Amino acid sequence: MKKILSFFFLLGIVSVLLVSCYKGNNVPSPSEVFNHVPKAPIQILMTDTPGPYTAVNIDLLQVRARVQDSIWYDLTTNQGIYNLLDFQNGIDTAIVNDSLPVLAIIDEIRLILGPNNTVEKDSAIYPLVTPSAQQSGIKIKLVQPIYQDSLNTIKFDFDANKSVKVNGNNKYRLHPVIKIL
Repeated sequence: MKKILSFFFLLGIVSVLLVSCYKGNNVPSPSEVFNHVPKAPIQILMTDTPGPYTAVNIDLLQVRARVQDSIWYDLTTNQGIYNLLDFQNGIDTAIVNDSLPVLAIIDEIRLILGPNNTVEKDSAIYPLVTPSAQQSGIKIKLVQPIYQDSLNTIKFDFDANKSVKVNGNNKYRLHPVIKIL
C-alpha cells in the first residue's frame, strides 16, 4: 500500500512540475508528459490451465497496453501461433519484452489475434472463431503500475478449458477466461 501511495504522490509531483513548465494555453497532453518520463522494462508472460483438447492455437499478432485510461502503446510482441497447451504446469512464454514510462499505470491490455486460430480434438483440427479479437482484441482489464528499477512482469493464465465453447456442428468459439497471476 505504501508503494502505491508513494507512486501516486510522485506522479502528482511530476505532473505539476511538467505542467508548470508550460506557459499560456500550451498545457501538454498526457502522452507528451509521458514522453519526458524515463522508461522501465515490462514483460508479459502467458501460461495455461489444462483442458480436454490436444491443441488450442492462437495466432498472436500484437499486444497493446493502455495507460492512464487514454494512451495506447503497441508493445514489441513476439508474434506467432501459440499452442496454449504447451504452457502448463509452471511453463510459460514471454509474448512481450518492451518498456513503458515509469509511473504509468496500465489499465487495459489487448491481445490482437490473426485469422489462424484452431482447436485440435480427437485428432481433428477445427477453426477457432475469435469474435472481435481480430479487430479490437481480447480485452484484459487490470491495474498495473510501472515501477522504476525493476522488471515489471504481468503473467496471464489462459484457461483453455473454460475459454473454448462448442456451438454445435463442431464450431468452436473463443470466449477467453484469463486470470492475472
